[in-house]
Amino acid sequence: MEGVDYSDRAHVDKTFDMAGTDIFGQRFPSEALTITDPVTGVQVTALTTSRHSSSKIYQDHPNWTADGKHIVFSSNRNTAAGGNVTFASDKTPQRVRQYYAISMDNYEIVQVTTGNNRGDLLLGHRRNVAFRIRDNEVIELNLEKLLSDSKQGKVKEPASYEKVVATIPENLQPGGTCLDVNDKRIFFSTRAEDDRSAIYSVDFDSNKTTKLVEVPFRTGHFQANPFVSGEMMYCWETGGDAPQRMWVLSVDKKGKVTNRPVYKEKADEWVTHEVFAGPDHVLFNLMGHIDRLRKNPTGIVLFNIRTNEVAKRLGQAKELGGYWHSAGTQDLKWAVGDSFDGNIYRINIETGDATLLTTGHRPNTKSPFSSQAHAHQSISPDGKWVLFNSSMLTDSDIMMVPLHPKGL
Repeated sequence: MEGVDYSDRAHVDKTFDMAGTDIFGQRFPSEALTITDPVTGVQVTALTTSRHSSSKIYQDHPNWTADGKHIVFSSNRNTAAGGNVTFASDKTPQRVRQYYAISMDNYEIVQVTTGNNRGDLLLGHRRNVAFRIRDNEVIELNLEKLLSDSKQGKVKEPASYEKVVATIPENLQPGGTCLDVNDKRIFFSTRAEDDRSAIYSVDFDSNKTTKLVEVPFRTGHFQANPFVSGEMMYCWETGGDAPQRMWVLSVDKKGKVTNRPVYKEKADEWVTHEVFAGPDHVLFNLMGHIDRLRKNPTGIVLFNIRTNEVAKRLGQAKELGGYWHSAGTQDLKWAVGDSFDGNIYRINIETGDATLLTTGHRPNTKSPFSSQAHAHQSISPDGKWVLFNSSMLTDSDIMMVPLHPKGL
């Protein structure tokens, strides 16, 4: 045009401020920005920096593909308005976020879901696949093939990458879900009468759905033990404090079900944000944000679910309110805790010593109930990176920081 060749700008429409399309397999250039933390001097990598809202997968599910080469996250960048507008049967507008994969090598981003599907995307533990429930069918998505085809510019129709691995009875409405570490079974919950919940498993090899247990409360935070097949953890979900927060359900090879509470709570303790840490331990937080809770020790706790004993108390953050979420390495050497105002600490599990990694990811707030991002931090399978949500730059971005920064 006017003597200038613009053909080398073929992908300029994929920049984040011009995005607004729901296109399966589309690619976005890197948005990565390196930030030097003004307090610690640590280099923080902002993986998303667009004007849209991006969030990591919740801390109790895998965030990396099985080969560790991609992080999968959700975002409303699929439309400029902030998400596809769909309509429920009552004509109520709803917005659907899509999932995206970001390369650990060059930070390029690929859209890996499309359409009006809602619910969790469960990443495979052993293969580069993902699972989700759609219309009571368990769908397996071949992420490895999709990411390869996207790189080559040869993406096919979404159905080309999907296969149905199991069918759930139509009378059940799956709620919370998690994927067994063997990648061959999903646990899910349904609501029963009188505010009861039922937990089921669906086996891919037999296509059999089995009711495992029914409990007299609402369940939430489903998570499979990432080291032990047939075992999952869930919580008594109240929206706040629960009489007995944590529960572990196990199914042995003969199908025998064991369902038991974990860590018997005192009436004036508030347990939250439990996660597995190794095959036999969980980390959780005893909240300390209210005066009455400080009558007992608060902070992050490492608990042995085999012996039903506290293995370590990792102390409490100095910030108002204390720690909020936690994550740990599978060798039980390191944990990561965050505070309400968005500071993130590395904790030596043996000594309890806490080292500040990065700050300022919930600016101008010290309350867990503000709208700013919840860190929901996860540690990469190789133990090198801490992945978290941040409101430092926008409403919500995903960022990562080295677990062991040089010189710190």
